[in-house]
Amino acid sequence: MSTSPKLSIVIPVYNEEDVLPQLFARLYPAMDALGASYEILFVDDGSRDRSVFMLKEQFQKRPHETRCVILQTNFGQHAAILAGFEQSRGEYVVTLDADLQNPPEEVRKLLHELESGSDYVGTYRADRHDVFWRRAASKIINGIREKITPIKMTDHGCMLRGYARPVVNAILSTRESVTFIPALAALYSARPVEIEVAHEERAAGVSKYSLRKLIRLNFDLMTGFSLVPLQIFSASGVLLAFVSAVLFVLLAVRRIVLGPEAEGLFTLFALVFFLLGIILFGIGLLGEYVGRIYVQVRERPRFLIATVLEDGRLPSTVTRRDPEEATR
Repeated sequence: MSTSPKLSIVIPVYNEEDVLPQLFARLYPAMDALGASYEILFVDDGSRDRSVFMLKEQFQKRPHETRCVILQTNFGQHAAILAGFEQSRGEYVVTLDADLQNPPEEVRKLLHELESGSDYVGTYRADRHDVFWRRAASKIINGIREKITPIKMTDHGCMLRGYARPVVNAILSTRESVTFIPALAALYSARPVEIEVAHEERAAGVSKYSLRKLIRLNFDLMTGFSLVPLQIFSASGVLLAFVSAVLFVLLAVRRIVLGPEAEGLFTLFALVFFLLGIILFGIGLLGEYVGRIYVQVRERPRFLIATVLEDGRLPSTVTRRDPEEATR
């Protein structure tokens, strides 16, 4: 490609062999219909199935519009997106899930907003096709995040988002080891906008985000963009210390006035255990912030690229995950 395309589509891929044929069948016609130059960057995040081989085949079919970034191993979805950002060349960048829960046909809406002057296009799903516990957890986390961080997002779980090049460059210049890309974009953008997009059931395969990973992701979001959890714990500590002091004075007065008592012993134990629980929670919270510092100061790379398929050249190194090798 001699000139930079108008649009770059970044799609992280991790063990998606079941859905990739359907993705290819819908994605390219939708992008061709835009009437704008584009490139599609598939970022394989250490897949162990036939995903890399299928991406290689698709690259051979559409080499001028397709680029494949193969990561050395599994670094996580956000690291894969950062790798795609680093390799992208478009004036605008759109991120998209490989599982077709974000319809490729909706990219037109984001491109329209970007061309209209917005530098970041957030999205929220009109009718979510997720299980109940995912919808409920997302609603709770969104509410908490709105109150304790400066990030304003209606639906931070939707992958389909659009970024202008200056916002992409600002995100890439951020050297945080643990980051949440949509939140950074919301902070760095001067003209953000949110639009409604369609949502579909997963076309095939299974979700790569377990409940534990979702909790971890949202905890990273809250501790990475706000000191409010620490401040709440500090305020709670002061309040509990005051209550404990009052309780101590009351127990001392009762002992002087009424003499030794055994009846209140279990109540005292309950209060002590409650206070210990608060202290242990606070230690864990402090440990989370210290852990983030520890991860940051190590300065390990957020991702390692094994090879990139582009411009009609096919490096032989990509054969490391051909189907014969994947089945060993």
